[in-house]
Amino acid sequence: MKRTLLLAGRIATVHGSPQQQQGAATGGSTVDEEEVQRLSESARLRWWDPEGEMKPLHRMNPKRVAYLRTCLTKRLGLPPLAPQPFTGLRFLDVGCGPGLLTESLARLGGEVLGVDASAANIQTAIKHSSGDSSLSTLAYRHGTAEGLAAEGQQFDVVSSLEVIEHVNNPELFINSLSGLVKPGGSLFLSTINRTMKSYALAIVGAEYILGWVPPGTHQWNKFVQPTELGVLLQRAGMNLEELTGLAYQPWNGSWSFTTDTSVNYLLWATKPLAQ
Repeated sequence: MKRTLLLAGRIATVHGSPQQQQGAATGGSTVDEEEVQRLSESARLRWWDPEGEMKPLHRMNPKRVAYLRTCLTKRLGLPPLAPQPFTGLRFLDVGCGPGLLTESLARLGGEVLGVDASAANIQTAIKHSSGDSSLSTLAYRHGTAEGLAAEGQQFDVVSSLEVIEHVNNPELFINSLSGLVKPGGSLFLSTINRTMKSYALAIVGAEYILGWVPPGTHQWNKFVQPTELGVLLQRAGMNLEELTGLAYQPWNGSWSFTTDTSVNYLLWATKPLAQ
């Protein structure tokens, strides 16, 4: 199988499936093939239509970018008003999908690599970004966190948003993400809490009533509670810096930060500097 890589507008192929490479290197895999198939089906949706099926994610993305920018400004003393404050920083987005977050990070000056276990998602991301000169620092790769970690790659900032609820081994996944963060670097995660409220809103409401995503996209038993994620991060050598909730406002279709983490939440963790 071939993996596809796009760097500075050039497409190359790398042989070997990401699952084969990560399995040989780690003896385990976080890839849930059924989940990958489901998410690959979503690549056929109008991902880049802000008024299409992915409208809620388009509305959420500016909040996610703002959260990363605020935390990194605090951590690194970045110029808060600079048009490209991420210049000089190397980003990795694991489970990048068709590239909503990665394109935003690249436009802010970051050198960004987007990785996804779904080849269909990567192809959609490549197609959308191709030929855009403002995205010359953006690259895509069909692969996994475990595969990159096995290669010894490390980044200033690693993000994985709305992904951990789709993997089959959260602890291995967090360990792999931690290994990809440079000492002193940052890790950003977002996911859905495992509560009755999240079942009502994220599954019954979003999938079956509002039809935002296809039924079966989420499995409630795979949602991760903040305390559980905190333990996994601690075991992986990461320090939890901040946790915040994200709430959807149905009356205007926007998202807002909140102290309520019972459904959607974002967190920021850092890796200590090497001793």
